[in-house]
Amino acid sequence: MMASMRNGSGDEYFILFDKQGAAIKGFDHEATMSPWNSDPPIIWPGMYDTVPADFSPFLNEPAFSMEDATFCIWRRHDDNAWHCGVTAFPGDDDPDGSENMLAILDGDPKTYLAFAQDYYEIDLSVGPIEHIYNHGPLTDEIVRALNADLALTNVEADALEIGYP
Repeated sequence: MMASMRNGSGDEYFILFDKQGAAIKGFDHEATMSPWNSDPPIIWPGMYDTVPADFSPFLNEPAFSMEDATFCIWRRHDDNAWHCGVTAFPGDDDPDGSENMLAILDGDPKTYLAFAQDYYEIDLSVGPIEHIYNHGPLTDEIVRALNADLALTNVEADALEIGYP
């Protein structure tokens, strides 16, 4: 399984979920550790050096734009922590952009609410978002509370594809 995010400003991340665990590659175009801050562009030292061979399909997937990376982290199912190959970071706050880019994945519906209201410039209530986070069944009411221009029929196929109730 794979998840991805592209924000329209050049930032992106790709997440692989498989039987080994999860691996995340991200690119923040404004990060200090951007390959494009050097000429010629180079990936930050150590970025992929210690990624386990278990994740080689992830590292070799052309669609993930591996040459554009400011962070790469991974975690096998039996690991007790996330891992990162980079050992020397610049001294500024969030030099690889991962803190900012991955904050939305904290599992808190209020985090998503703040993001959605800012990014989409809309007013939402936390209730429908909590419903989705709790995997409550999709209804017309829930779908319309999140996007007044959509109905359940507009998202039903996508929900079935990802196994959403």
